[in-house]
Amino acid sequence: MTLIDTDPDTGLDPLEFAVTRNLTAKSPAQRAEILANPGFGMSFTDHMVDICWSVRGGWHRPRVSPYGPISLDPAAAVLHYGQEVFEGVKAYRHADGSIHTFRPDQNARRMQRSARRLALPELPVPYFVQSLRELIAIDGDWVPSGDDQSLYLRPFMFAKEAFLGVRPAHKVAYYLIASPAGAYFKGGVQPVSIWLSEDYARAGRGGTGAAKTGGNYAASLLPQSEAYEHECDQVVFLDEKRNVEELGGMNIVFVYKDGTLVTPESPSILEGITRDSILQLARDRGHRVQGRAISLDEWREGVASGDITEVFACGTAAVVTPIGTLKGRDFIDAQPTGSLALELRQELTDIQYGRAEDRHNWLVRLDA
Repeated sequence: MTLIDTDPDTGLDPLEFAVTRNLTAKSPAQRAEILANPGFGMSFTDHMVDICWSVRGGWHRPRVSPYGPISLDPAAAVLHYGQEVFEGVKAYRHADGSIHTFRPDQNARRMQRSARRLALPELPVPYFVQSLRELIAIDGDWVPSGDDQSLYLRPFMFAKEAFLGVRPAHKVAYYLIASPAGAYFKGGVQPVSIWLSEDYARAGRGGTGAAKTGGNYAASLLPQSEAYEHECDQVVFLDEKRNVEELGGMNIVFVYKDGTLVTPESPSILEGITRDSILQLARDRGHRVQGRAISLDEWREGVASGDITEVFACGTAAVVTPIGTLKGRDFIDAQPTGSLALELRQELTDIQYGRAEDRHNWLVRLDA
């Protein structure tokens, strides 16, 4: 068990994790071959974390065990009602070999908000962070050291109670798995093309758009396929008033000629931790930042007039990616390219990889 002190803010004692080693773990040579070209979400480390929750027992039976299939009753509530949430976190290896993650408390709190919306129990922040440390303690060798590579950590929680009645489940499982990651988009950091979805919505007001839950992503898959058919990398969604919401898996930011950064804001948009960090770095540079509604018309007219000088997407997986083209059913708009998006991306990744000062105390060491 990793030694962690009682959390001073919550008074929670650390969980005592039982550890079962994977007897068929990858050899160093096999692991090195995977890390040489990890792709994204294609390979997984040798172990996983799980913690049980029940109405009677609360959070209990924390374990680190060999990565492998999960056994579920066919009547498990998640299979029928989609009661599930997840997160995305990264671990970075610094030049001195140490392993850090980035703002995990914010991921933990967002997972709590998502869980609340899906009527799931809220995993305490210290337990969330401890689960990351427990997995790194045994699978730390999986954190790559290459440029722009990381270990993608995927915490998720789902209703496992075998019950077909429509109510919140009384038994829930929290898991953490990890996957070495390279560039999210093929070809690395370069402008991507975006398909405008006008027939489908990712989420609606009062729905689950602000929660990181699988159903939102399932709703994006058909329009994402439509984007591929039109030779686009990603899809962007509008709300019922034709205001821009977000991409299938990323937030969007517009840069105006006066230096102001504008990002869509509504109750149906997932609050991005990468977006929040990028906007803070922009503020540090003296840029004004606004969160407000921005219509499709304002976007297109702003680009045409030169009022909008840059558009980019941001999220944990892709970090920051410039948008080069917006395509619709009857138009193709080239997007202006500037330097700010890539400058902010470089500044953020320099902090994450320990190459620049962490002025906001965002980094948390996982291997200590």
